[in-house]
Amino acid sequence: MSLERDLKKRSDSKCELCSSVDDLKVYQVPPIKEEVEYAAMVCNNCLEQIEDADKVDVNHWRCLNDSMWSEVPAVQAIAWRMLNQLKGEGWPQDMLDMMYMDEETAEWAKSLEPDEDAIVHLDSNGVKLEAGDTVVLIKDLAVKGTSMVAKRGVAVRRISLDQNNANHIEGKVDGQHIVILTQYVKKSK
Repeated sequence: MSLERDLKKRSDSKCELCSSVDDLKVYQVPPIKEEVEYAAMVCNNCLEQIEDADKVDVNHWRCLNDSMWSEVPAVQAIAWRMLNQLKGEGWPQDMLDMMYMDEETAEWAKSLEPDEDAIVHLDSNGVKLEAGDTVVLIKDLAVKGTSMVAKRGVAVRRISLDQNNANHIEGKVDGQHIVILTQYVKKSK
């Protein structure tokens, strides 16, 4: 049997992530292994978002609340990778904390080498920042366009990263959403 036929049979001709029945495709989860348990049947909507982080619709991935419990290693790996990518949103971290994968599947899900061209955000001490981290301001910062001054020592929780600029992060200070230069923060433990 072909891989596509095997996957359609296993998935009951539905996307194994969001259960859509439209525009299904075979997705071989990298690093690719030529076995059915290392591939998934996914809809075009899921596939576009898996392959292009700029097209990710955060709310679409709430479907992982169901599919993360799949017994299929490929579906578990995709779910783990997407939840990990979105963990700065809050709710994906809760799902990651509940998720179970056997050791081999977990290693495979984590196995992709980071993209060499990926933007890396570093704090003032050179420590890598991740979406969802908490940082502390190391200098009083005047917020452009307002009379507000973000004071030194203020903790900024659950930051988000600017995917186009390694020097910019975003977060809320005193209820105001602001862009902060990474050179003025240090990662909180």
